[in-house]
Amino acid sequence: MGCRMAEMCQDQYFTMNLNSGHLHNTFTSSKMDTNATSEESLYGDYEDYSDHDEHAGLRDSVHLLAVVIYSIAFLLGVIGNGLVIFVTGFRMKRTVNTVWFLNLAIADFVFTFFLPLSAAYMALGFHWPFGKVLCKLSSTVAFLNMFASVFLLTIISMDRCVSVVCPVWGQNYRTPRLASLVALGIWAAALVLSSPYLVFRDTRPSPSEENTTHCYNNFALSDNFQSEEADELSEHRHRAMVLTRFVVGFLVPFTIILICYGVIMAKLKGNRLTRSSRPFKIMVAVVLAFFICWFPYHVFSFLEMSVSTVTPWLQMVLMVGTPLASGLAYFNSCLNPFLYVFVGQDFREKLRMSVLAAFENAFSETSAQALTKSKSSLEVDCHLV
Repeated sequence: MGCRMAEMCQDQYFTMNLNSGHLHNTFTSSKMDTNATSEESLYGDYEDYSDHDEHAGLRDSVHLLAVVIYSIAFLLGVIGNGLVIFVTGFRMKRTVNTVWFLNLAIADFVFTFFLPLSAAYMALGFHWPFGKVLCKLSSTVAFLNMFASVFLLTIISMDRCVSVVCPVWGQNYRTPRLASLVALGIWAAALVLSSPYLVFRDTRPSPSEENTTHCYNNFALSDNFQSEEADELSEHRHRAMVLTRFVVGFLVPFTIILICYGVIMAKLKGNRLTRSSRPFKIMVAVVLAFFICWFPYHVFSFLEMSVSTVTPWLQMVLMVGTPLASGLAYFNSCLNPFLYVFVGQDFREKLRMSVLAAFENAFSETSAQALTKSKSSLEVDCHLV
């Protein structure tokens, strides 16, 4: 997660990975074509701004800050989630909890792995040299991560609720195999909900700059940017996608999560030891982190979609707030590993042991027998939640 200025702002865009949103308004200015499917760059159609406009300095600073944020999120996300995948997938006993958090780490890892494309797109002045396939794939992966993450958090909350309310049933039916099947269903649902970006993402040469290609949302699936019919179709599809993203990917899941934790708190009322336990704190921290990181993104999605008149003040708010909200959403994908480490003592101990074992095996000149012995000594039952 600035616009080209005319009577109205045509398209206020979020990051090429995260946001399909833009302000669909009709223009009469001759400075730009009436294009409801024009370039979707990070925060707006910055490529059409004059280098000498009054906000050029601020915009360049925001771009630089965003590149730094993406780079940090990439490094922390790939390393942190890679370690979580390594520990939960190879060093810990397979349990329902490890299945949940392994899948959550995979979603975040794949997303952060594509972040250099976003950083490069901005650093190159919103020139996309990576081709149409990666243009489609990078945006699809971003929303795949969003839907998969929030669905996993929802199912984890429901799982915790069932364990508290119906402990006997949970003990009999909560199995890693069932959790794996549920996780597979979550991935399928997330893929279906993110698949429109495989269709709508497109590339085209910049109308104002030579040797520049933009990666944008072609909601009308048309190259006729002057068509009023295409503009109307694009607006309807854009609104439908923003509403679906908010309702299915944020509002409904968090309503379920709040209900689950309300039930848990009521059930554990008076049991301070259970409510203050590390597993409970971990889950609350992860859910709060997701809410804090993604809520501003959805706020700006609705803001830039619903406004009809762009004032200088609103332009400034969108130009500064949108990249910050987008960067905050990116950062969520690298936060969870640190929450596990700093909140979960058991996971921290297991991570320390796994890293030490990996280094020892890498530098050891002993036989494979020692490796097997080291591995078997580390495979003990340890719970994330």
